[in-house]
Amino acid sequence: GVVPLVLVSLVVLRTAASVRETTSIDHIAANVGEFARTELGLADGTVAALESAVSAELEGTIAGAADVTLARTVGLVTTAADVVVGTIVLVFVLYYLLVDGPAAVDWIRRHVPLERRVLDDLFEEVHVVVWAVLRSHVLVAVVQGILGGLGLALLGVPYAPVLAVVLVLVSFLPTIGVWLVWGPVTIAHAASSGPVRGVLLLGYGIAVLTVVDNYLRAILVDRRAHLHPAIVLVGAIGGVFLFGIVGVFVGPVVLATFKVCVTAVVRIDRTTPDADADAESELEEERLLADTKR
Repeated sequence: GVVPLVLVSLVVLRTAASVRETTSIDHIAANVGEFARTELGLADGTVAALESAVSAELEGTIAGAADVTLARTVGLVTTAADVVVGTIVLVFVLYYLLVDGPAAVDWIRRHVPLERRVLDDLFEEVHVVVWAVLRSHVLVAVVQGILGGLGLALLGVPYAPVLAVVLVLVSFLPTIGVWLVWGPVTIAHAASSGPVRGVLLLGYGIAVLTVVDNYLRAILVDRRAHLHPAIVLVGAIGGVFLFGIVGVFVGPVVLATFKVCVTAVVRIDRTTPDADADAESELEEERLLADTKR
């Protein structure tokens, strides 16, 4: 994730610097003035004013474009730094969860005011949905990114490694994720290399990536998890908005765990006797007892 962002930043900066160096504002203004003088028949005073206005407008436009380019490039580098820091934190937290995870689970079991049966069901279902998210969506995204990158490289699409990384990220969005990248790339490749290569690229996406998304995801997802695609979609988008790039992984897990907790609460409510019904039943028994005594 970091290397492609840095490479893209360098390419953007190099392109912006090249455009800035090769663009001659005076030359463009002179050409505009010559066109206005010869083709439009404007007076010299008007042509001079036009050249001055064009030069001022071009200077402001190029300066604004340079500022925007620099800001976006700094944003890409900042994103790369965030990815590095987030990865380091993830590694440390993962290590300590693997070392002290059982102790944390035992602490929860001792202090959460729920029945042992409810806690066992809750932990089991959380385990199922978390592994369902990881196995299906993470693994499927990686597989789609690898297969998509190979297909792009074989069909001669430029920047295939960078596009493969982007495919991994968008593949977390079920059904439509891959086509957010594959569709525009297919159109651009057909326009630049001919319709035959565009059709081949489209066929590869349908025959390989769509099949992987539909069947491999269905095979890897545990049927007991009952993870609706909408949960994964909202979880991935909302997770990115709240947590950054790590939210692609965290968001669906959080929503799936929330769903399991709500299910556990509903199950507790269904198994808990209704206090009002018990009170009314006791009053009815007292009335029957009183009638019997009379």
